[in-house]
Amino acid sequence: MKINKMSMLVSAAMLSATAHAAEIYNKDGNKLDLYGLVAAEHYFSDNSSSDWNGDQTYMRLGFRGETQINSQITGYGQWQMHINANGAESESNNPRTRYAFAGLKVADYGSIDYGRNKGVLYDTLAYTDMQPEFDGMTYGSDQFMFSRTNGVLTYRNTDFFGAVEGLNFALQYQGKNDGGGEPGVRDVLRQNGDGFSASVDYNIGAGFSVAGAMMSADRTSEQNSTTSGIMGQGKRAEAYSGAIKYDANNIYLAAMFTQAYNASRFGSHSSDSAYGYANKSQIMEFYAGYQFDFGLQPFVAYDVLKGKNLGKAATGNSYGDQDLIRYVDLGATYNFNKNINVFVDYMINLVDENKFTREAGINTDDVVAVGVVYQF
Repeated sequence: MKINKMSMLVSAAMLSATAHAAEIYNKDGNKLDLYGLVAAEHYFSDNSSSDWNGDQTYMRLGFRGETQINSQITGYGQWQMHINANGAESESNNPRTRYAFAGLKVADYGSIDYGRNKGVLYDTLAYTDMQPEFDGMTYGSDQFMFSRTNGVLTYRNTDFFGAVEGLNFALQYQGKNDGGGEPGVRDVLRQNGDGFSASVDYNIGAGFSVAGAMMSADRTSEQNSTTSGIMGQGKRAEAYSGAIKYDANNIYLAAMFTQAYNASRFGSHSSDSAYGYANKSQIMEFYAGYQFDFGLQPFVAYDVLKGKNLGKAATGNSYGDQDLIRYVDLGATYNFNKNINVFVDYMINLVDENKFTREAGINTDDVVAVGVVYQF
């Protein structure tokens, strides 16, 4: 089975875990791999919140299976869960599903699957989503088709039907995920209406690749309710993104830009806070890293999510343009071997504290993450 190149450009943790999966069954055209990791890590910050200071240890476990139906068709499925390990045994550490999808691949005609998977808008963010800890923060899960999300039907094609090496594209449809008419069943900031997205990436050669993606989706009635206190109104959520990278000679350089409308969320659902969606947002990410032969990989990154024309909050305060995320990130990973590494990741927060950040609960403090990761 020829695996789509872009489908392997997932989060660093999932990529590593999948690449070093343990094969537990391979017979008669059926294959099953088990993969996972344990990340023992700690945050250091002046922020008193447990989200930004203290133990952050977690584990992930998943499997990926294939079955050869005939010489042209292969069936496949994948599942992955995440379990936090920073609470007492008496507290709830309920596992959550990150991925769960299944589908078919037909020779050079591509693959199609359905379930909980990456939104294809992530195909551009994958270029810069490389830091060991503070990566991918400008895109959120369950935020339309930006990243991991529910109910997506995804078609991927590699090498353009086998005719153009390095040219890949994807098409995706997402079904409606709302509150079912009952507020609180699904948080308003995690809802979506029917939508579609598409992406294309091309390996130019000499280490250079480019990618582009777009998404457009209906917003739910609760998201557009004038009585819910949510900021940002609009019939549809849209985003348009482009990225470029250089990956050769142990050097990795990448840049990504996204323009979004009614799609970038902030805050948390509360009557006494500022929360909702930016009417317009601009997202920029830059990453540079170098891989030394002896295992050290230092990096520096710069990530920005700028919200524009945010509007009036339920608290009565009105806001225009605000930084939702802005930080310089630097650090390094040292790989002892393919299964274990240590890292330090220093997020230098450039968001200034003000009335808006306090009402939206946005962190404005620096954070240092250190950790040891074992993966298989």
